[in-house]
Amino acid sequence: MPDILSPLQASVVQWLVQPGQSVATGDVLAILEAMKMEHEVRAPAAGRVTHLCFAVGELVQEKDALLNWELSAHIPQGLEANLAFNPAPQAALAESAFASPIGARADLQALRDRLAFVDDANRPEAVAKRHAQGLRTARENIADLCDPGSFIEYGALTVAAQRSRRTEQDLIQNTPADGMVTGIGTVNGQRTVVMAYDATVLAGTQGIRNHQKTDRMLGLALHHKLPVVLFAEGGGGRPGDVDMPIVAGLHVATFASFARLNGQVPVVGIAAGRCFAGNAALLGCCDVVIATRNSNIGMGGPAMVEGGGLGTFKPEQIGPSTVQHANGVIDVLVDDEAQAVATARHYLSFFQGPAAEWTAPDATALRDVVPENRLRVYDTRVAVEGIADVGSVLYLRTGFGLGIHTALARIAGRPVGVVANNPAHLGGAMDADAADKAARFLQLCNAHRLPIVSLVDTPGFMVGPATEATAQVRHVSRLFIAAAHLRVPYLSVVLRKGYGLGAMAMTAGGFHSPLFTVAWPTGEFGAMGLEGAVRLGFKKELEAAPAGAEREALFQRLLAQQYSAGSGLNMASTLEIDAVLDPADTRTWLVAGLEAGKVQEWAGPAIDTW
Repeated sequence: MPDILSPLQASVVQWLVQPGQSVATGDVLAILEAMKMEHEVRAPAAGRVTHLCFAVGELVQEKDALLNWELSAHIPQGLEANLAFNPAPQAALAESAFASPIGARADLQALRDRLAFVDDANRPEAVAKRHAQGLRTARENIADLCDPGSFIEYGALTVAAQRSRRTEQDLIQNTPADGMVTGIGTVNGQRTVVMAYDATVLAGTQGIRNHQKTDRMLGLALHHKLPVVLFAEGGGGRPGDVDMPIVAGLHVATFASFARLNGQVPVVGIAAGRCFAGNAALLGCCDVVIATRNSNIGMGGPAMVEGGGLGTFKPEQIGPSTVQHANGVIDVLVDDEAQAVATARHYLSFFQGPAAEWTAPDATALRDVVPENRLRVYDTRVAVEGIADVGSVLYLRTGFGLGIHTALARIAGRPVGVVANNPAHLGGAMDADAADKAARFLQLCNAHRLPIVSLVDTPGFMVGPATEATAQVRHVSRLFIAAAHLRVPYLSVVLRKGYGLGAMAMTAGGFHSPLFTVAWPTGEFGAMGLEGAVRLGFKKELEAAPAGAEREALFQRLLAQQYSAGSGLNMASTLEIDAVLDPADTRTWLVAGLEAGKVQEWAGPAIDTW
């Protein structure tokens, strides 16, 4: 007759069987208590209790006999010895009544009831109002951004810190997640921190609890080097949170924590609808800002503007997308939130490694990009598309700094940054806005280890009294400072004009600074524009010639000489550039350069010129 042994030192709290009682496998025989925790002792097999060895309240030692019993006749021979040392086999527990049906437990049902207030499906009025504005909910945007089923939410049970002025049920129903959905999901297969202000809850304002949630997520992003996507719509700070003994709340760590991510991980900001004050401040800290055409972005909303005595305005009058795209606040302007999310996924893909599959464009098409007429304007974006993998190009800040194009792209699957002068604006001359745009883009690529491809066609920096009034000296010099601190490979291709300091700035400070500087046969070079060089350098000769056809003929002969001397072929013969290419071979050179180039050690901090 085997014994049932105590699995630990404990007190007997309750006997659930009596001598002579028959039990089935998994039945609870006794409850023991140790360290304030109750432990069930279960029947390892069917049998009959014959004797209880301890009374309720008595202390038992580990492996003391708790009770004696008789096994049922069908128990296999030899099992008795095992029972003494294994009073509750795992199989018995799995088959017992302890594994109750899902949904039967009160605690689980309470959780489900609470989460129902968070789910969009149970907030039909708020969702309908949002959809009537042509906008999506925060959770709809997150579901679209993240790979299916990958998002795990932090802080879903939070409510606004307003318990002293509102009932708990009111807060649960009307302030779910305290107006901000936060968590971690995968985007293109990579874990990403996602934070979305919920405009259906207190207008997406920044409350005390959602500040705490934000700080928690930002700490995780920094520590684990996770990219961050912020849906920033909302009205800024919330004055109605009264549960905390706070006067101004200016000690919160959110803004410093968010700014600390700069250069550490990719940070994407998305704005639709109204984005003001604190929400806009976070948006402005992002690497890239993607905004819809119906967005309004400003450091102060209508109430703040009016409160400052600056007039009364409608929200739509403050920072509309047309203004913010033209001034460079918005990097990518899109039609709606669906397009914004697709753009965010595209943007993040450039920081997630090489693409396994890609399609090369027709290389021979590059031969026709630059017109044979050297004075004819053309679109350098055609060259960008001609060197990049098909469908990979994402242009940034297209409304600002029109003298230069900046884009992320892939070449043979490898992510790169591309800068390209725009001859259609000021002939490709670099003004203050173009320099600011290009310098920041170099910093972005440098921080996130993306090689840079520069397509050069510039007569140099913009000059003149009006230009100097824009602080041109400081702005254009940013390019030299940014380039001097690059740790990523830099590859330069001169498409046509490579003149003066502007061309040097486009080649990381000088033609021998990049991993290579090559030119197409259309390349032409000089310390300044060739026409200007002739007029200045041969001023006496030109003035000595009779005005009219004879002087013009002399000018054209001198210009032809300068053009010949500054041709790509002549530049290559003096080793000032590395080669002259058939444009169709450009991708071959770029792929070789990308394979050869290595990311160097960090060059240290830079002091910006502006």
